[in-house]
Amino acid sequence: MKHQTLDQLHAVADINPLVPLTTRTEKIARWAELLERNPLRCLAALTGTEYLYPGMREEARAAGSPLTVAFEDPLLRASGLQSDTYGEAKRFFELSDWQLHEVVCSCHAGATMQASWAAGRVRRIITGNRIFGWLRSRFIH
Repeated sequence: MKHQTLDQLHAVADINPLVPLTTRTEKIARWAELLERNPLRCLAALTGTEYLYPGMREEARAAGSPLTVAFEDPLLRASGLQSDTYGEAKRFFELSDWQLHEVVCSCHAGATMQASWAAGRVRRIITGNRIFGWLRSRFIH
């Protein structure tokens, strides 16, 4: 293997270093964009996240879920996303259980969902549904 400088590599390849995303909003927006790239993609839902014991909930995952779409992205991984588990997504995207539940749980969409549906739910985290958020904060605690 021949050692080459970055300048030498630029001459023969298009190199774009990944600049990690740092804010919560940037990370969530990127996740929504990834889901919107293939809006008809059929994604798996996680089953009954609200009923799982906290430890089990943290480790919950489903192959081909909206969380998998996020984890497949090199930029989100470079920004610190370590797996496609519920707990890791909650930590990385800085989400509450209710917010993540709204995106990934089967009680909202059934066993599968279209990526466009999940993208809408993810975007709603950024834009917020202030009335329902306020009501939930008043009645759930």
